[in-house]
Amino acid sequence: MDTSRRSFTDPSTLTGWFKSSYSGGDQGECLEVAKGHADVPVRDSKAANGPALSFSHYGWSRFVTALKDGDLAV
Repeated sequence: MDTSRRSFTDPSTLTGWFKSSYSGGDQGECLEVAKGHADVPVRDSKAANGPALSFSHYGWSRFVTALKDGDLAV
């Protein structure tokens, strides 16, 4: 487990948030990721002022790859 993960209680201080182009828009199950930071901040798009998690670039890349490859049950 990557112990370098951390959470932000006020992600509104971060900039560069975007939704994936694969996001359906109305589905309500979207994550937003912020570009341009040392780590990869991730938050629930329905709770933009709620907490956010931060992952290493390597950890986030491995997570996305595992999802795409069907290695994680969703």
